[in-house]
Amino acid sequence: MKLRYIDEFRDPEVARRLLSEIKKISRRPVRLMEVCGTHTMNIGRYGLRGLLPHHVQLISGPGCPVCVTTTKEIDMMIKLAEEDVTVATFGDLMRVPGSHTNLNQQRARGADIRVVYSSFDALGLALKNLKPVVFLGVGFETTAPTVAATIIEAKKRRVRNFSVFSAHKLIPPAMEALVSSPDLRIDGFICPGHVSVIIGLRPYKVLAERYKVPCVITGFEPLDILQGILMLIKQIEKGKAKAEIQYTRAVKEEGNLKAK
Repeated sequence: MKLRYIDEFRDPEVARRLLSEIKKISRRPVRLMEVCGTHTMNIGRYGLRGLLPHHVQLISGPGCPVCVTTTKEIDMMIKLAEEDVTVATFGDLMRVPGSHTNLNQQRARGADIRVVYSSFDALGLALKNLKPVVFLGVGFETTAPTVAATIIEAKKRRVRNFSVFSAHKLIPPAMEALVSSPDLRIDGFICPGHVSVIIGLRPYKVLAERYKVPCVITGFEPLDILQGILMLIKQIEKGKAKAEIQYTRAVKEEGNLKAK
């Protein structure tokens, strides 16, 4: 069965044409950073690194928000779990190490730690219990609006035993820290699709203008990624540095105004 919006972005013939164009115009060594973990996964899944010219290097950036949650934040979460509260968290936080232990080990020692699939699930726990429920809010710009919506709903329902420990991160400041590091050379950014649906193009325009590094918001299918790479290389070869959208079927320049 042909799946619309999927199969057409995995067409081998189109991939060959994009690769041929990349090889044709790419002359100088370049280091392009993919910021999103989904990009990293699909670059590996489809073997894209091995298809590119040897002088086009892809390097992985911040990846997922759990990976960039600090040890100090994990320690604070663990300390919270030692109190007389119910801690609700996404499952991928459970084994992230703090200074001495992790949430999974604390649960084994008797702490009331529940794995949930969304912040609304955590609110549901609070509605069923008198005990305070604290949701561990970890995520980038894509997760923050859903947590905010849950807080609004809790206020609307006058739920007084629900709160959020916010450890959310912003992608543009992380990118700025990377591109300004003297230890890294980044010639262009493959910008995250999910986050950019929320924040739009403007934050990357500022980054491109300030640091003279091209940025292309890119989708996640193999043809999206190859086209995003091609757009970056075209800019680099022409000596330009601007922010562009490859993922036009999902991302608008202004982003999602309500979510912002």
